[in-house]
Amino acid sequence: MPIVSRDLLIDSVLAALPEFEPATVRGIRRTLARCVDEAGPDALEALNESLALVGSDWSYYPKDPLASRIHELLAPRVLGPGSKLVGREHLRSVAGRAVVIVANHLSYADANLLEVLIRRSGDAALADRLTVIAGPKVYSSLRRRFSSLCFATVKTPQNSGLSTENAVMTPREVARAARRSIDAARDRLREGAALLVFGEGTRSRTGRMQRMLPGAARYFEESSAWVLPMGIAGTEALFPIGSERLRQSDIVVRVGRPFEAGTLTRNAGRDRRRAMDGLGLAVAALVPLAYRGAYAGGGDGPDRARDLVARAPSR
Repeated sequence: MPIVSRDLLIDSVLAALPEFEPATVRGIRRTLARCVDEAGPDALEALNESLALVGSDWSYYPKDPLASRIHELLAPRVLGPGSKLVGREHLRSVAGRAVVIVANHLSYADANLLEVLIRRSGDAALADRLTVIAGPKVYSSLRRRFSSLCFATVKTPQNSGLSTENAVMTPREVARAARRSIDAARDRLREGAALLVFGEGTRSRTGRMQRMLPGAARYFEESSAWVLPMGIAGTEALFPIGSERLRQSDIVVRVGRPFEAGTLTRNAGRDRRRAMDGLGLAVAALVPLAYRGAYAGGGDGPDRARDLVARAPSR
């Protein structure tokens, strides 16, 4: 991969932002140049090393400090004035604890905006612990790799029914890769991470929730962690499917009460489908009705899982 110079980095970042007036673009360019220069050449070299490495294996990748700082500086440029996080008290209740965040998935920008709003809410410690379970597409271009370095990630293969990214891998190779990513994620939980899992396995192309994948339960079923549902609304407008640019939009993240993962798993009779449907309902309760999709009207599976969340101890 070619070395990313300061100017190339800034050009790439600006190309992803909303279209601003020329004077605004010049101001953003000056801010970014100052940020990179203050970080120094060693920080830019470290970012280049991270860009070359991230996503190369089914493993854990730490965030890059310079990418994270640029991300923080640019957030006010894309978040609309109505953006907010609701349910801050639930974040405080898992302070210092290993936690698996389960959320709906609308956009490639979901993890970035969720991290920003958690940090804005005053819980920088939780934002610093964020580790995102990310599919191969997250690492498929320079711009996406840069975005992934704004927090820690664990690369995982997508469900074969949802992606063509694994077409060159045999089922055995996919299973082996999944095992490695689950082990890496569990290692992070043992170290106290906040693991972000998009339980649908892929972003919704309609905005409506898809049914949660049973396999997503593997990230917490052998853990003493807590599970924290979050509902995201608005990121589908911020980064529309097919667009290469962000659009300033109002983003609302609602946080539900956390559940003890072990009790949730036991209440489900160790049935991953029931456990994830229970969490799907918990997430659906946090988003507007138009977003609820598979969990809007219950149905046989979700109905049978409905009481799991209610019976799981909370903080």
